[in-house]
Amino acid sequence: MRKPLEADWEFEVGGNAPVIDALWPGFVDLRLEPDRAWTLSEVSDLRALASALVRLNGQTSPVWTAKCDFWTRLEPGAVDAGELDAPVGEFVHTMGCYIDLLPTNQNEWSAPEAAAESCRRLCARIHAIPLRSCRADLIIRRAVIDPENSELGITAYLTACGATATGARLNLGAALTTFADAVLAHSTIQ
Repeated sequence: MRKPLEADWEFEVGGNAPVIDALWPGFVDLRLEPDRAWTLSEVSDLRALASALVRLNGQTSPVWTAKCDFWTRLEPGAVDAGELDAPVGEFVHTMGCYIDLLPTNQNEWSAPEAAAESCRRLCARIHAIPLRSCRADLIIRRAVIDPENSELGITAYLTACGATATGARLNLGAALTTFADAVLAHSTIQ
């Protein structure tokens, strides 16, 4: 029996915790220019990331993206093979990406409890999908959307492994598709 895609969430909002910054100089609004997703340097080695970005910024999406990145190789010890439900011999190459998500409805995550409930429900949808060798971690963070307001957003980290770099890339692509499916499963993440 295949285990479900592992997913978990947590808060990281205090002190020197990272902040999602939608005002960063390289921001591309993929809601207005979805085709630009295919030209981002972060997607050159992971085309599945561009597909996920286009879907997550679509007209019916409950979120939009502020930033992303892709790592072709994760540092040893950054990921536990058991957390990826990796078969023997598949935990050789590890890679990952992140996507900063902000709600299309600015009031959606105005309270920490609302953001936490959204993460719980998203994780439940992700857990329903059998997929090995990958996982998703959702981190609720402070977010700057305009110069005068600080709100909440979610950084989604997706990691995967494979016996080869190509295998790890395919697994990460499957995780990105599954993640986007879960986000878009309802008109809002609730």
